[in-house]
Amino acid sequence: MDQQKELYREEACELLAVLEDSLLELERNPADMETVGKVFRAMHTIKGSGAMFGFDDIAAFTHTIETVYDLVREGALTVTQQLISLTLEACDRIKSLLDTSQGGKDDQPGRTRELTEAFSRFLGAEKASVPAATAGEQKGKGKVSSVRTCRTYRIRFRPHRDLFANGTNPIPLIRELKAMGECSVVCLLDDLPTLNDLDPEACYAAWDMILTTDQDMNAIKDVFIFVEDLSDIAVELIDGGAEDDPEYKKVGEILVEKGDIGKRELEDTLEARPLIGEMLLDQGMVTKADLGAALMEQEHVRGQRKKRLDNQVEASIRVASPKLDALVNLAGELVTVHAHLSRLAALDGSNELVGVAEEVGRLSAELRDLSMGIRMLPIGTTFAKFKRLVRDLSAELGKEITLVTEGEETELDKTVIERLSDPLVHLIRNSIDHGIEPPEARKAAGKPAKGTIKLKAAHASAQVVITISDDGAGLNTEAIREKAVEKGLIAPDSQLNEHQIHELIMAPGFSTAASVTSVSGRGVGMDVVKSNIEVLRGSVELSSVFGAGTTITLKLPLTLAIIDGLLVSIASEHFVIPLSTVVECVDLTRDDLKHAHGRNLVRVRNEIIPFIHLRETFGFTRDSDGCEQVVVTEVGEQRVGFVVDKVIGQHQTVIKNLGEMFKTTEGISGATIMGDGAVALILDMHKLTQQAQKW
Repeated sequence: MDQQKELYREEACELLAVLEDSLLELERNPADMETVGKVFRAMHTIKGSGAMFGFDDIAAFTHTIETVYDLVREGALTVTQQLISLTLEACDRIKSLLDTSQGGKDDQPGRTRELTEAFSRFLGAEKASVPAATAGEQKGKGKVSSVRTCRTYRIRFRPHRDLFANGTNPIPLIRELKAMGECSVVCLLDDLPTLNDLDPEACYAAWDMILTTDQDMNAIKDVFIFVEDLSDIAVELIDGGAEDDPEYKKVGEILVEKGDIGKRELEDTLEARPLIGEMLLDQGMVTKADLGAALMEQEHVRGQRKKRLDNQVEASIRVASPKLDALVNLAGELVTVHAHLSRLAALDGSNELVGVAEEVGRLSAELRDLSMGIRMLPIGTTFAKFKRLVRDLSAELGKEITLVTEGEETELDKTVIERLSDPLVHLIRNSIDHGIEPPEARKAAGKPAKGTIKLKAAHASAQVVITISDDGAGLNTEAIREKAVEKGLIAPDSQLNEHQIHELIMAPGFSTAASVTSVSGRGVGMDVVKSNIEVLRGSVELSSVFGAGTTITLKLPLTLAIIDGLLVSIASEHFVIPLSTVVECVDLTRDDLKHAHGRNLVRVRNEIIPFIHLRETFGFTRDSDGCEQVVVTEVGEQRVGFVVDKVIGQHQTVIKNLGEMFKTTEGISGATIMGDGAVALILDMHKLTQQAQKW
């Protein structure tokens, strides 16, 4: 049962994310009944599943909310700003109850009751409107009728054998149907096997029900939302409740309609008769060609329906993250084994062994791509939750802001997505608080009263580029400079260009806010963003135009597990440079050093590029007679060269952590195991560049 509860928590969190997105969409378009249906179904599933798995507090809380949105579906209530805000608060409360169920502390024990009372007032308002309407009817027609039309439905519920294995109990579903009106239930045990053949974990029962209710067919189907993939369900209207409905069907007709017997069997029992087609043909009412065409159409439709059933949507399964991580680790180990095998094959010289090594390499590459693909998730799941952040925070600050998102389908490693959430929150909060001006100020500057924050993601080679831009006030260069001088970050006479001054906002403790608020002003925003992105082996770039807005660009690797690297050597050691940062490799000649006049500069294609001697960086003795090469990389917005002894070539790199002892080592982001068992360090180009700039 603990496993089932954990499954419910995961699904409830997913439903809450969908629910918040639907509510924000409903706020923009209150008349969209399809979105209202999404909200209702999400609440209904949270309630029904909660009751099934022992989350009675959540089930009881969501019952009132579900009832309110059922009235909205039927047109008895309208969607208002107050209802949307209240439902968003209810989502937060459900999240809190889910946390409490795992041993967390409930900080607001009375909040559930307060929200339930608030939703109950919507129900009270709906009930209060009924007498006024009926009074009008009484005045106009002399007749009062506040009772909704009741309809009768036939419900056939055929659970699959594995229903119990999913932790589902069908009895609460039947009870929920009985609570909707007058219900007759028949339990069918025709498939119950003998005791010797009985599987105690299988479901052999089925149910036929006749329900008379004032609810519509959608409300009945909603009861079975959680088990619709685990059972065969049929709901049919058999009595519309109108006075001019036809006379109720005979018993034989009911049996045929339900499928318990065939129509021909019924006719044979009553009287031996020919087929309807033969009867019509014998009586000359249709021709043989007409009959053949009708039979052809029938067979065609039957075949098309069968094809649709055979081509159902592929099923998906939920896999725990540790299992995916283990799969990726095993794929990485296989890559290392392949490197070792390839080396042995090269030394042995056996064509057969070389062929085996190549086949293992092909399979390991396919397995690597497949396992990495499983870990990739669309970044839209992260983007969606920021809509709520923008809505709530802009209302708190009295601003009008629209969040526009692009590239939600862009995929990124799940580990990167998880660690990306906090930096994006900081950046969006900064755009709301510091970037977008109040409506009055925007109007005075000739801008629309409503500001816009744009969140965009796109693939670029082996990276994902995420941009956060706003059309706000932009960065005040002079104010940043004055604050930097005040904090001692730069000297008063420092000669910095505008871009360098803007980069100062990423310094620890830097803030231009006049006062500390609940949103910002403590100086723990941009430096946290920068450090978190650098941990992900990414970079942060900033551009701003005063009065026009600010754009922050994040460049991140697609994955943190396996990368393509460039293998280089320095002295007797090997190092790996991430291939995504490499632009080109060139030789460093004596003429290049002579023309540099003692400075670490080299001309590459008429461009002067600074370079860093990795021999000096890592404390190796300088070899003046050896031939050196420069690996030109792109670090942020600039190109930087790294001088190595030799460029060996491309290397598929499985990233291994260095452990706690080396976590503070600057310039090294990890290690990998070579084919001969030796360890090669993976270089962090951003950190090495920062170190060189400090020197």
